[in-house]
Amino acid sequence: MGRPATCRISIFICLLLALPTLATANEPNHPTIPSLATLLADLDSGARSLDDLRALGLSVFATPFNVADGMGDGPYDPAEADRLAFGHRPTLQGNGLSLRVNGLDAQSCNECHTIVSNNSRLPTLGIGGVGGVVQNAIIVSSLIDVGDSSDDRVQFRGGHEPELPLVEDGVADFNGRYANPPFLFGGGGVELLAKEMTADLQYFLKEARNAPVGTEIHLDTHGVSFGSLTSLGQGKVDLTKVEGIGPIDRASVPAEEVLVVRPFGRKGENFSMRDFDRGAMQFHFGIQPDEVVGEEQDEDGDGLAGEVTVAEMSMLHIFDVTNPKPRIQALGDDGRKGKAVFREIGCNSCHRSVLKTRGKRVPLAFPEVAEDPWANVYLEIDLRKAGFRPTNQGGLRVPLFSDLKRHKMGPRLAETFERAEIPNDEFITARLWGIADTAPYLHDGRATTLFDAIELHGGEAQAARDAFLALPENERQYLLTFLGKLRTPRNPNQELVELVR
Repeated sequence: MGRPATCRISIFICLLLALPTLATANEPNHPTIPSLATLLADLDSGARSLDDLRALGLSVFATPFNVADGMGDGPYDPAEADRLAFGHRPTLQGNGLSLRVNGLDAQSCNECHTIVSNNSRLPTLGIGGVGGVVQNAIIVSSLIDVGDSSDDRVQFRGGHEPELPLVEDGVADFNGRYANPPFLFGGGGVELLAKEMTADLQYFLKEARNAPVGTEIHLDTHGVSFGSLTSLGQGKVDLTKVEGIGPIDRASVPAEEVLVVRPFGRKGENFSMRDFDRGAMQFHFGIQPDEVVGEEQDEDGDGLAGEVTVAEMSMLHIFDVTNPKPRIQALGDDGRKGKAVFREIGCNSCHRSVLKTRGKRVPLAFPEVAEDPWANVYLEIDLRKAGFRPTNQGGLRVPLFSDLKRHKMGPRLAETFERAEIPNDEFITARLWGIADTAPYLHDGRATTLFDAIELHGGEAQAARDAFLALPENERQYLLTFLGKLRTPRNPNQELVELVR
């Protein structure tokens, strides 16, 4: 039965009020959202549906922030020790809002996530898609030598990085990161997988701490190996054999923090979509989340507190994890042959076609605890509503074509990031679902075709890359035909767009 007409009308009015309007001077552009407790109570009582909450999250995702929302950092502070730190960054020509290099580079999340499909002469635009090269983020850089200088650094003012050699070699030397925006589709399934994996790894850590000295505990979860732990006695463990997760300097952080699967970000830095969003708010917009700086705190000194509330971040997280999953078209004879080639040459050793969850519901928490995914959970969402198919064992199939761990990819893809906490040649295995629609490829969009993307593989993927290039032309084409069947969702989030209009 449908919802009573009076209730439908009231919900429509609430959502209409949540829409961005033409902002006047000193008026925030993003909607005012009730507290998280109120929203959850409304969900429990039936006054709001999950789609109503998703639509509120969409309004946070798509609203172009303005200065009254807190967009931009606060006043430039010459005493700031780290000129790249959020809060008081310098701006281009002193405009106060834009830097482009090291953030302050957008007004809304949707500004970078706009392309649902690039698989045609006219791209399909929509909400939650990928970005083109022009939308790449330029991350924490203090030097881009656009003129390919051979200057010996004597003429450069203090504050630049003297360790970066400048040689006239056709390379615009760069000490930051360059990242092409991925899509949001299927993110809930990825987050649930990562949280279940993390829970397993934390359990293995407890086992290792209580085991006799020299005991080796294998870190195998959901069919993926993250290496092993060795017990050192007295509650200590050896982390040197852990694979694909954790920072370069594992001795600097507790073992619990190392053993967290972080599937978001090209380098595998973020354990949840909300965790990613917290940093993105500060980096891209200069918006300070309450859950980062504290309630009623004006950390950047721009005269505004409460720039984005816990409720707003929670609704954004709900929107993130309920984006529909990508789809696989009927393979046909050539696609099936290509799938067999994909396996035969070893692509699936990292690009695992399907991983399976144990449960169906992704837990959303506040405050989040990376090492304990089921702490402080305020809502669990059944991901069958996002298109995931159930397994016979009570979980879900997540056809992501990834193992959610990092691998060394060779010198041609290595970054030159001077503040790297993760090795510059390591990247999390790209999820291939939807790849037919999401050119350009690789972490920075440098590959305009799938052939080029494969050819640039190196490091741990060198053997599979060489095997692909050695294939007869028809078998290479079969494999590319198979990848061409991995498509993005049709009309993603359209039901929300219609709801909020």
